[in-house]
Amino acid sequence: MSDLLERLRARGWRLTSQRRVVAEVLDGDHVHLTADEVHARATERLPEISRATVYNALGELVSLGEVTEVSTDGRAKRYDPNAHRPHQHLICTGCGTIRDVHPAGDPVADLPAEQRFGFTVSGAEVTYRGLCPSCAG
Repeated sequence: MSDLLERLRARGWRLTSQRRVVAEVLDGDHVHLTADEVHARATERLPEISRATVYNALGELVSLGEVTEVSTDGRAKRYDPNAHRPHQHLICTGCGTIRDVHPAGDPVADLPAEQRFGFTVSGAEVTYRGLCPSCAG
């Protein structure tokens, strides 16, 4: 499980019932939901929550750096609560499922000096793509 709710409480983010429900929906290891999926799950817990409230909460969480937006090949943005744990993403090119992966090695350190072109490299994003078992079958 991610520690999103704990992080938000520690930051003093005002957890209204709507914000709490959005955070609860997002909390988990491999949760990469779209805003519409967050809204659908949130309304199961709190039927009166509006789509605008969900979008606003997601925007605040991204601004706080507690959730990251993951964009993949023109598909809807997805929201990743594991913003504080280094990881990469494995994306199914068929259905768009996203999984967190933790490959060995450091992609920043692995970039040869002659290919840095004088940049001071501070980070790297590696995305693995393929077909999940359901799409491959």
